[in-house]
Amino acid sequence: MSQRKQSRRDFLGASAGVAAVASVLADPPRAAAQSAGVKRGDLPDLTIKEIKVYVADNTKFRHNPNESGEIISMVTNSGHEGTYPIGNRAPMPHWLDWAKPTLLGKNIIDLLPSITATSGLKASFEFIGERAGGERAGGGPGEWPNYNTAAAEICMWDILGKAVNRPVYKLLGGTKDRVLAYAASADHATVEEWAAEALRTKEEGYKAYKIHPFGLKRKKGTPAYVGHIEEIKAVRKAVGDDFVLAHDPIQAYNVYEAMKVGRVLDELGYAWFEDPIRTIDVDGLVELNRTLDLPLQVGEYLFAISDFAEYIRRGAMDSVRLIADKVGGISGSMRVGMLADAHNLECTPHNFGNPAEQAVHFHLELAMPNAYWFEMAYPPDQFDRPYIPQKLRIDQDGYVPAPTEPGLGYSIDHNALDKILKRVDS
Repeated sequence: MSQRKQSRRDFLGASAGVAAVASVLADPPRAAAQSAGVKRGDLPDLTIKEIKVYVADNTKFRHNPNESGEIISMVTNSGHEGTYPIGNRAPMPHWLDWAKPTLLGKNIIDLLPSITATSGLKASFEFIGERAGGERAGGGPGEWPNYNTAAAEICMWDILGKAVNRPVYKLLGGTKDRVLAYAASADHATVEEWAAEALRTKEEGYKAYKIHPFGLKRKKGTPAYVGHIEEIKAVRKAVGDDFVLAHDPIQAYNVYEAMKVGRVLDELGYAWFEDPIRTIDVDGLVELNRTLDLPLQVGEYLFAISDFAEYIRRGAMDSVRLIADKVGGISGSMRVGMLADAHNLECTPHNFGNPAEQAVHFHLELAMPNAYWFEMAYPPDQFDRPYIPQKLRIDQDGYVPAPTEPGLGYSIDHNALDKILKRVDS
């Protein structure tokens, strides 16, 4: 294995929180009860009595390609409702058919420990996101990606937090009250537009800016990465040397192109290089990581903890990126985060998407000792939903304040949802 570059985690040392997180995931209801200062047996009746899907018209809102406007709902005998939108990362047309026989009439106190015992642990043995036809929703217990189970697991954490009147991140042992935000760019046609946007985010109080470089118009016959280098230079010039910058081409380059771009990023003091090449090219990532100075941030296209472990072992990443839906929901994500922490690596949950998806990853960032950034899609209102009144925004210091309401903390306004509701499936 190559010598890994020094990161801010190396200065801090690994956290002692791995054992504490393992204890929480072994029995989430007990951890929730302890967090609220009550006994496990005093929790309300969390037997799932109703499962339904709200189908909203989301055509007027920005959404991920597979997001169909469906919001799953579980209601317990105690009257607590957990909600989460499905289809964020893969089509899930039959979630209700799976959920009713699997979950209805069962108690979350029994269900959640069973799910968290295996979430994200078993390797998929292939890069499902790379193959034609996209990603599946199924899979057996412990086999990931299992989007059905991940969505249900997130709903249950939402209910559990509401049952004890505590935010989810506090159930996970989190003690932060805010997370520093960086602005993730929109698409633009010219280099000047990227530079102007980066400067605008700095003036608005963001502490960092990440380039998604794809909208650039380039000269005929000129490789895309050449234009991206122009962007990289223009953005650095616009914001000055003291502003944190990152670059995310979302696997667009081959190794040669990534090396060319990476050397410019090193020269200009960029903070990280995210998904420079296809994740499946482990050898290429190892070569880049060995040669470049700035950290490689990788992981959005990995689906099991064993995959992350192999990439860390090989030296193919310096910062561990994850998407909760792909690695088993909240519990699988925490396992990935603690794996990274045990190796002195930063973990960077993905915030890009609808408010509920952002909220899940925000709770992870608040709970993980080795997570430092909230990724804020810019402009920040582009993923807002009228039926979620709470807004994810930075404060005057550039931080996103922690939610104070129980559960995921971004509750549905049913009166607003009714105005765009197409039907309710049950």
